[in-house]
Amino acid sequence: MSKPESFPIEKIFVPTKQKKAIRPETVAEVAESIMEIGQQEPISIRRDGDRLVLVEGLHRLEACRALGETTILGLLVTAELAQHKPQLAERPEVEAERLKMARLKQLRLEKEAAEAAMAATKRAGAMDAPRTRSAKGVRDNPKASAGRTVKSTPKTLSDWITEQKSSGGRY
Repeated sequence: MSKPESFPIEKIFVPTKQKKAIRPETVAEVAESIMEIGQQEPISIRRDGDRLVLVEGLHRLEACRALGETTILGLLVTAELAQHKPQLAERPEVEAERLKMARLKQLRLEKEAAEAAMAATKRAGAMDAPRTRSAKGVRDNPKASAGRTVKSTPKTLSDWITEQKSSGGRY
């Protein structure tokens, strides 16, 4: 098997059929992973005359492009190998990458929910401070309605989703 090499991103041609398969959310997740731990898996490319054609690794290529990289690690494969590549569902490393990205996303969402809960707790603590009434008997906050109650922010992502489902909100 050949050794991964560095290839200029702008020289890699992406076939139209592959371009249609781009999922922006996957590109963002892969870009985040590349920023944190670097590119772990090289893309596969083949020569077609004077140009390089992407065989596999569209989201990695687009993530590197989005990060402003000028080169990407890749393996040069022959056209015969490119035609006989295993289907994505048959490749365990693709499933492992998908699971890793899902775990990273879950951790990020839980962290954001925890930070939001802490911020809400701080805001709620500030709201519990004694309020003074003006001469007309109106609260300090003119935008607050008398019937409105302050909801506590859920502590976990699953609590938030449950709350959204029960209240009919979008999540």
